Amino acid sequence: MNEHTLRILEYHKILTRAARYCSFEMSRELAQRWRPTSDLGEARLWQQETEEARRLSPQQPDLHLGGVSDLRPYLDQAERGAALTPLELLEVRSTLLRARRLRRILLANAENYPALASWGERLHDLEHVAAEIDRAISERGEVLDSASPRLARLRAEVRILQDRLLDRIQRIARNPDNAPYLQESIVTQRQGRYVLPVRSEFKGRIPGIVHDQSGSGATLFIEPFAIVDLNNEWRQRQMEEEEEVARILRELSELVADESPYIRETLDALAGLDWILARAHYADEIEANRPELLGFQPRPGLRPAQHPGVILELRRARHPLLDPATVVPIDFHFGDDYFIIVITGPNTGGKTVSLKTAGLLSLMAQSGLAIPAKPGSRLTLFEGVYADIGDEQSIEQSLSTFSSHMTHIVEILRLATPHSLVLLDELGAGTDPEEGSALARALLAHLRDRGIPAAATTHYSEVKLFAHSTEGVVNASVEFDLDTLSPTYELTIGLPGRSNALAIARRLGLPREIVDAAENMVQPDSLLADSLLADIRAARDAARKAQQDAEALARENRAREAELRGQLAKIEEARRAVLNEARAEAQAELEALQKEIARIRSRMSKVAPGLHDRFLAEAEKALKARAEAEKVLPETVDAEEKLSGPVRVGDVVWVESLQARGEVRDFPTADEVEVQVGAFRARVPLHDVELRARASAPAEPATSAPTAHPSPGMELDLRGMRVEEALAALDEYLDAAYLADLPWVRIIHGKGTGALRQVVREALRNHPIIARFRSGEQGEGGDGVTVAYFVER
Repeated sequence: MNEHTLRILEYHKILTRAARYCSFEMSRELAQRWRPTSDLGEARLWQQETEEARRLSPQQPDLHLGGVSDLRPYLDQAERGAALTPLELLEVRSTLLRARRLRRILLANAENYPALASWGERLHDLEHVAAEIDRAISERGEVLDSASPRLARLRAEVRILQDRLLDRIQRIARNPDNAPYLQESIVTQRQGRYVLPVRSEFKGRIPGIVHDQSGSGATLFIEPFAIVDLNNEWRQRQMEEEEEVARILRELSELVADESPYIRETLDALAGLDWILARAHYADEIEANRPELLGFQPRPGLRPAQHPGVILELRRARHPLLDPATVVPIDFHFGDDYFIIVITGPNTGGKTVSLKTAGLLSLMAQSGLAIPAKPGSRLTLFEGVYADIGDEQSIEQSLSTFSSHMTHIVEILRLATPHSLVLLDELGAGTDPEEGSALARALLAHLRDRGIPAAATTHYSEVKLFAHSTEGVVNASVEFDLDTLSPTYELTIGLPGRSNALAIARRLGLPREIVDAAENMVQPDSLLADSLLADIRAARDAARKAQQDAEALARENRAREAELRGQLAKIEEARRAVLNEARAEAQAELEALQKEIARIRSRMSKVAPGLHDRFLAEAEKALKARAEAEKVLPETVDAEEKLSGPVRVGDVVWVESLQARGEVRDFPTADEVEVQVGAFRARVPLHDVELRARASAPAEPATSAPTAHPSPGMELDLRGMRVEEALAALDEYLDAAYLADLPWVRIIHGKGTGALRQVVREALRNHPIIARFRSGEQGEGGDGVTVAYFVER
């Protein structure tokens, strides 16, 4: 890409802003060297990398390069044979561990993020290097005792010797005989050896070696002869320890040097990955979207001079360097029948911003950067983008001259091809208007004849006429609000701009006679053209407003529809919850009754087995029928055929509002019906039910009457019997009385000690056919009698 154009379009500012998200120096350097590509496959891959990073980052909070350092200086040192410091080795370890973690994340997500996974494959797994550093160096940058057996032994000896040395010198310092000679009873160090602070006038009182003296000369720091040998031995072990530490650091540095090629490749991959993540973060910052990148697509039957096949469609595009709160989005596009756009309009109206937006977003798209435009934006990949927007021109001002314009345009015409994009600002400006206008038209005609896509700005009316009448060229304009006397910055393709000079002069208060005189001097065709343009713009604005109103109404209807669907979904969910709860309650109730029947069956197996089996079988049959009635699944009911005719009590119906099957129980009103649905009843409108089955015909009466059982009498006297005899007689009597349909019986057990009474009442309490019992009342025998009542049959 042309470096002059990159500078004019402020491409480097975009790189600088995106590079703020880089984590270490290598990726920041890569960002500053980054340039757009003209290879379609490469550009698409870069866009895919950015898009994948935007999608994966929220899912993987650990996808970052925290802890990564620029290891290149350390690798250079290690390759030269120099030993790295512990802190430098820790930086190597941190970087390699982060690379290993990133490799795992990217390869684990390779299926959905293939472009990022390819970067994971470039990250070498150098865990053995990190492990060796971790084994030898602590997090605080200290070489650990465990780094080597010899280091552990030497440090143990150093500690032992130091303890012995301190003990001996402290005894000298605490000796009362030496107290007058010492400035203080303390032990200090000089030149790595333990010494005592001795007053200079008592120099000879404590024999030893003088290592230092105070600034005033009043204190001498003396190593007593008594500890010289021990001090020597201690220092010797310290030096051996230092040598062992240096040897360990050299070995680790040699390991780093041996793996240097793989570490460098890993660093390059980390820098590339960090730049991808930075592009993703910058895209989120400016609320950008991925553009569709295309190759040039020649139009069938047309020569490149008629249309080069360029596609540039930017929807609601925003200049990324302008304040997003105030920037006005534009729609910029080439059409099927034009590839050169001539933009006209007032000064400071946004013409130059429109050019820069189109050029800069094209460069960003070809650099793998998402662009601040709506989804659906698409553009062909340009082999070169060339811009002439004045000398060092910024968006706010123009400092261009005619000579600088021509110098740049000559170079552009030499380099541009039909696969380039040319941007020319204030074409033909800076010279005589007649000559400038002619030159502008000639340049545009030359670009059109060569089939070079271009966009240019101008103030010349003749250029507008040229664009209107020339195939492949179209007018565009930035609009001006006459009410506020300020530009709107809206770009409209298809309509030329109006000068508005006379209207502005009138609004600003220029005397009417002067404005009228000026209008008489203007060509009538020009005034008519301005009037027609005003009418066209008014009609366009009305159509645009109608379209916006229709779109707003459609959005409102969609939102209302979604709200109603949500409410229906909640109602359906509540209905299903009620049905499920009813089913659960009914099922629990049935299971409890079935367990009770099973318990009664087991307890009554030896009491009139035939009759009780029949009784319990009938109960189980009734429960089974009830369980069948609970099965009200809509899937089975929907398959039933709807019957015709009036609904009657006992009929089986489908309740539409409940989506359930039930049985008609009653008609509370002429318009309502009461339906038994599972374990509960519901009153619903009559029109809400559909007849599915008629009520079953009543069963015919049995032809033979049940056999009558003789009555054993209303009393049973157990007095004088043993407990076993009494209980046997009681069971037999109760069964006979129950079969004879006696409502209650009197059991005489006497008062006595109360033992027989207690046994009888305990048996009655647990008997399955006894509902309740009580003591006899006065006149019935009192506590000597128990009255028992049978359960209802």
